[in-house]
Amino acid sequence: MKDLRLQGVDQDGKEKEFSLNDFRGQKVILYFYPKDNTSGCTQEACDFRDNLNRLTQYATVIGVSPDSVKSHLKFKEKQNLNFILLSDVEHALADAFGVWVEKSLYGRKYMGIERSTFVLDEHLNIVKEWRKVKVKGHVDEVIEFLHSQA
Repeated sequence: MKDLRLQGVDQDGKEKEFSLNDFRGQKVILYFYPKDNTSGCTQEACDFRDNLNRLTQYATVIGVSPDSVKSHLKFKEKQNLNFILLSDVEHALADAFGVWVEKSLYGRKYMGIERSTFVLDEHLNIVKEWRKVKVKGHVDEVIEFLHSQA
């Protein structure tokens, strides 16, 4: 899992390959979201964007979805996002974190991302997780947790 390599977009909007191992030695906020440019995911990304200075004093923020790098580039540009987005098209990272799950919409079952956030320590161990995240107020919860650990 930690040496899994994924294509993504860095905080400056450049395409790059990433591995969680690249972040060893620093805390990481790894948040999984279902889809670029949908209302809930846009709100969540903008909440992370707007609070980035409050978050980066504790950890690096990384967003992950099954969207393509091309989709991430458009999403990042449209929303002026200032953190890393990873493209988990094969949902390998989502599987590793147990967030690629069966979902249901209007009685139709399908596989997708369960909106979740993980805080990883400097050794990339999970120290906190939120599953089935409700977007409203979530980033404040993450900040509160990080502040309590400082």
